[in-house]
Amino acid sequence: MESIEKPKRRRRSFSDEYKAEVVKLCRTTGKSVAGVARDLDLAETAVRRWVNQAEIDAGNRAGFTSEEHDELVRLRKENRVLREERDILKRATAFFAREAR
Repeated sequence: MESIEKPKRRRRSFSDEYKAEVVKLCRTTGKSVAGVARDLDLAETAVRRWVNQAEIDAGNRAGFTSEEHDELVRLRKENRVLREERDILKRATAFFAREAR
């Protein structure tokens, strides 16, 4: 039996304003998340994630807010850069210590 594969959807990005409008549609029209996603030709999981994140940002659900998530990403990147710089300085110190002998 052959399985029919759907063509993969090209990855799209959406502005925060567009996401907010989609969330507003989900809340005000009385349609389900799946119905709104289908009407707008969006992935249901993406719309559901936007609605959940809006609830977290509003304080109606537990989890990281968008601001906290952005800060976490920024701090992880900064931490990675600092570790790389530390490792470079360790290697330079070892190199110059050998040169001095």
